[in-house]
Amino acid sequence: MKLVTRSQLGWPASAAPSQATTRGVKVHYEGTPVSTRLLTDHTACVAEWQAIRTSHLANTAEGYSDVAYNYAACPHGFLLEGRGIGKRTGANGNQELNRGHYAIVGLVGSEGLTQPTDAMLSAIRDGIELLRQHGAGAEIKGHRDGYATTCPGGPLYAWVQKGAPRPASTAPSKPTPPKYEPFPGAGWFVRGRKSPIVLAMRKRLIAEGCGRYQSSANPDVIGSGDEASYEAWQRKCGYTGGAAKWPPGPTTWAKLQVPNV
Repeated sequence: MKLVTRSQLGWPASAAPSQATTRGVKVHYEGTPVSTRLLTDHTACVAEWQAIRTSHLANTAEGYSDVAYNYAACPHGFLLEGRGIGKRTGANGNQELNRGHYAIVGLVGSEGLTQPTDAMLSAIRDGIELLRQHGAGAEIKGHRDGYATTCPGGPLYAWVQKGAPRPASTAPSKPTPPKYEPFPGAGWFVRGRKSPIVLAMRKRLIAEGCGRYQSSANPDVIGSGDEASYEAWQRKCGYTGGAAKWPPGPTTWAKLQVPNV
């Protein structure tokens, strides 16, 4: 989740009324023309969000205590904090509807920028899941559900009707497990032997605080510094006496996790 907080926006704590639970979340759009500049300039997204809050606070007829929405989502995948967690929304049409659902607005409109990006949909989904962790129920609806409006516009509402799924293009990928050099056998560890694995081994020993190298050490040939360094590593692994002496053994080699070269 890429969250932009109120403090990062330069806003004080929200003065909106507290509400610990709702039936779920409603999705909104701006309902007015939105510049396509937001697609290429994230600072324009932040300025848009700040302008929305300014216009809401200036609306004396509605008497907003803060920006109407709990969160906004921009085309770059940022979730922008509005009223935030545990605050009644001011966006769903009237007090009864506001008590029913929290509110997230996608920064798209009726003209110009009308199509939400996958990153925006993912950010809205981030907001839904965040609110669910803090009192929101399972319902996901559009503003038009229960109130006479075109909000959240055709594209966003079609997504809501599908259950607001996280786009496959933004789903977190499973990390690839790192691959390590297998133990090459005791015969490999002979002083003067040249191999690209030497440098990788040295980097790991240095990272473990066991580097005993001179600045003139050959980058790819086993030397006395490598022997001293590995013996320091074996002592760190709990070996003593002759058991900590060079050459390496398969157990300490596996623990060192020398990456494939």
